[in-house]
Amino acid sequence: MDGSRQEMPPPTELSALGHREVAAAERPFKKTCHSSVPTSSTLCEPHVWPGLLESLLHQIIALLSSFQDLLAFSATCHSWRAALSSFPSVYTFNFPPLCLKLNTPNIRPLRVLLKDNLLSYCKWQLDDPSKRNISLRCSAPPDAPNRMRYLGCSYGYLIFSYHEKNCLFVDAYTGTKLKSPKLNFMGDRDIYYGILTAPLNSPNSHLILCSRSSIFYWQVGTNSWTKHVYGGEHILQIVLFKGEIFAMDVLGRLHTMQFAPELSIQEVAVLRREEMVTGPRSGPWLVACGEMLLMVDLSTDRDQLPRTFQVFRLEFSAETVECVKMERLENSALFVSLDGRDPTFCCTSPERWGGKSNWIYVAKPSGDSGEPWTAVELGQPVPSRIDRVPDFQVDNMWVVPSLIYDVNQ
Repeated sequence: MDGSRQEMPPPTELSALGHREVAAAERPFKKTCHSSVPTSSTLCEPHVWPGLLESLLHQIIALLSSFQDLLAFSATCHSWRAALSSFPSVYTFNFPPLCLKLNTPNIRPLRVLLKDNLLSYCKWQLDDPSKRNISLRCSAPPDAPNRMRYLGCSYGYLIFSYHEKNCLFVDAYTGTKLKSPKLNFMGDRDIYYGILTAPLNSPNSHLILCSRSSIFYWQVGTNSWTKHVYGGEHILQIVLFKGEIFAMDVLGRLHTMQFAPELSIQEVAVLRREEMVTGPRSGPWLVACGEMLLMVDLSTDRDQLPRTFQVFRLEFSAETVECVKMERLENSALFVSLDGRDPTFCCTSPERWGGKSNWIYVAKPSGDSGEPWTAVELGQPVPSRIDRVPDFQVDNMWVVPSLIYDVNQ
């Protein structure tokens, strides 16, 4: 990829695109990014045993404990890279996401800069909770449009709108960019949220955009958009779980979304416990955690301290969904951002990389100094600085690089 602007290719070309991005990751950050991860020229020595059986290599992959380890594995030699591309989709990676820390220049007041999203001036670094001494630094593409509106982050891509009719995807790891076809619906300038339903090179990938009155969706690789008039409350978050699309609106109500035979949105009846409706709450986070769909909530009433996170497991039955409060996360850790448009993650057995089970890792506001995240044990007091961020601002967030999602495509 040379970073130049280009129209989104059809699905057949997207598959090749995924392989090109993998190749770029094997020679990390030659143009805009920098990493201390060894390259293939230093790792591909005779003692690496390139003739190991693929089944054994898959067992090794399953034991990797960080994204840096995955990069080093991929860069070792051709046979190891091939084993990674054939890694069975039934397995999942159990290392933590990276924390994207925004570094905006002091050329304008920070609030104005973030509101206008002057992407061409932005730089960011990706910090790895499992390897604190390594940061991957990136810059936005040099010819990125200014004054773009941040819509969300999905499958390793930052999603922006600009000129009211265009969407731009910026790979958070490589800094490369792609754009969708023009959105030729007039009068819908208030699009505030965007998310992909699958990796970009997946044949089932759709981009969903939410405005105040409509929902737009585009099947990746096609040349047209579809508009669905939506009269419900504003959708704040969309999460995929077991092949279904779940949406949470501004009132905390749960919905399901389907594309066939046409886009439809249906509210799901949720049986809420008493502890969920006492006191003012922030908009909850939805987190897909293995076989569970979780709802993470945080009180916004500063007069009722200490504030604590609450986690509820959504139990599905034929007629309703029941929220069951969880006292512990068992052997899992959660990763949430203060902006509900950003993705949320769950990691099992976090002790493998130095993390802690039953803890919630929160990406801190970009104005805070020091480490870009804080960790809170479930049930313990939450620092007062943790609060949801205003609309249209970009803040620190958790991301999983697109390379991870491309492995099984």
